[in-house]
Amino acid sequence: MNRRRFLLRTAPGLLLLPATSSLMLRADQNPDWTRPFPPFRIAGNSPGPPGTGPGPWGGLYYVGSADLASYLIPTPAGLILINSDLVASPPLIRKSIESLGFRFSDIKILLISHAHSDHCGGSAEILKLTGAKYFVMAGDVPVVESGGRADFQYGHDPSQLYPPAHVDRVLHDGDTVSLGGVVLTAHLTAGHTRGTTTWTMEENQHGRTLHVVIVGSPNVNPGYKLVGNTVYPQIASDYRRGFAVLQSLPCDIFLGAHGSYFGLKEKYARFQSGDRNAFIDPAGYKAYIAERKQTFEAELARQLRTK
Repeated sequence: MNRRRFLLRTAPGLLLLPATSSLMLRADQNPDWTRPFPPFRIAGNSPGPPGTGPGPWGGLYYVGSADLASYLIPTPAGLILINSDLVASPPLIRKSIESLGFRFSDIKILLISHAHSDHCGGSAEILKLTGAKYFVMAGDVPVVESGGRADFQYGHDPSQLYPPAHVDRVLHDGDTVSLGGVVLTAHLTAGHTRGTTTWTMEENQHGRTLHVVIVGSPNVNPGYKLVGNTVYPQIASDYRRGFAVLQSLPCDIFLGAHGSYFGLKEKYARFQSGDRNAFIDPAGYKAYIAERKQTFEAELARQLRTK
């Protein structure tokens, strides 16, 4: 694993974060993948589930583990869940959702960041339990429907396979997902997988419109072949296009597929201490994307030299 560290410059100061990539590890190699984390509302004026008081629906909630991020968006027409995480994760996600007062069975739409086992391994179980519809970016559809066997890098690694799941709607770059008045936009930021998706939405908080960005993954995993990749020939150009998209997105609230991307633990501690703007971090977002792009370009240059 890449152990280098870098500084994200945030409004209240400097936040030291690991520049870790979303490596394909087993859960026993990273306890934070299965360690419970307190579910909480990240943003929005929503008072919570029905019966908790007046106010609009909406809001954005964290319902993942200490590192594998899952997000819940409540609407009058049901719930949207982003990321099912590991095969073993649905009970943890369900407990988090229900502890907030929502009904797990009200999940109507399931989305993912990308088709790796640590972000979509639990999809088949969640779909079975809830009857939700599964919406996936086109490049990742063959992968999730084959249970990971169609993955360009990990398809022959039994430890990275998971139960196949049927996709109900195939997404393309710029498509929107709507439910009960809430709208999310799917941005193709491929490279990490062919269908890596960065989700954006807007949240209204105390009269202010906040731009939310949930980064899919900009990381180059160990073993990724960026030069002469016959299985995924356009991988390098996909990464470059993905970085251009990420750099173009307006961002107030910086989130991602892993809590380590955006400093979940550190920001949550500030949030619990009363800083309700802890997750508003446009400077941290720009620094993170710039560092990841620099790391990609360095790896690409290294592979070109050694070709």
